[in-house]
Amino acid sequence: MITFEGPLKIWTSDEGSSHFMSVPAEFSGEIKTHSLGNPRGFGSVKVEATVDDYTWRTSIFPSKSSGGYFLPIKIAVVRSTDIAPGEAVAVKLELL
Repeated sequence: MITFEGPLKIWTSDEGSSHFMSVPAEFSGEIKTHSLGNPRGFGSVKVEATVDDYTWRTSIFPSKSSGGYFLPIKIAVVRSTDIAPGEAVAVKLELL
């Protein structure tokens, strides 16, 4: 289980916006080792993520800029946990 805390971020383009969090680079080795046995497109890794009491399955993706990974946060999670961009959020990730 990987646990971390960080700010909720928002990425905006002409097509809309998306919420995400950066998974700290210190977990990259563990994640990469886990993914070697199950390679997926774009280097993604299946996870079960938990924020507050909200748990969902998704994928994390490598981040070229940080060397770590990023976790997309569904709008349903943002709304039901009442978090906003810039707020510190505690996350638990289980690598699947």
